[in-house]
Amino acid sequence: MELVAIVTGLALLQAFWFAFQVGQARVKHDCPAPAMSGPPEFERAFRVHMNTIEQLVLVIPALWIFATYVRPDVAAGLGLVYVIARQVYRGAYIADPGTRSMGFGLGALVLMVLVFGGMIGAAMRLF
Repeated sequence: MELVAIVTGLALLQAFWFAFQVGQARVKHDCPAPAMSGPPEFERAFRVHMNTIEQLVLVIPALWIFATYVRPDVAAGLGLVYVIARQVYRGAYIADPGTRSMGFGLGALVLMVLVFGGMIGAAMRLF
């Protein structure tokens, strides 16, 4: 479970880094808080961060359920793929939001494997 904890920490640090980048974009593009809109460059950074936070609410419990009922090492590997997918998503979204599909899709696939795998693993323990 130690690897799962480390990967969870990486995902949280990534979200924190994305929040820091929103702050940098606020300064660079003169978009003071509490504004939630501004130049496209600011809005892209903001959306990347918010979407990542939205995904963490789903991914973290799914990661731990999968680790508990299936295999922690596989869960950690999938979690690492998720963190990489978020980086790909961020890079694409910042450059051109229309190109974010690969990063988002990979992250969504990992999420589905974690959720359904964890549910199946838990259900199998019932029998």
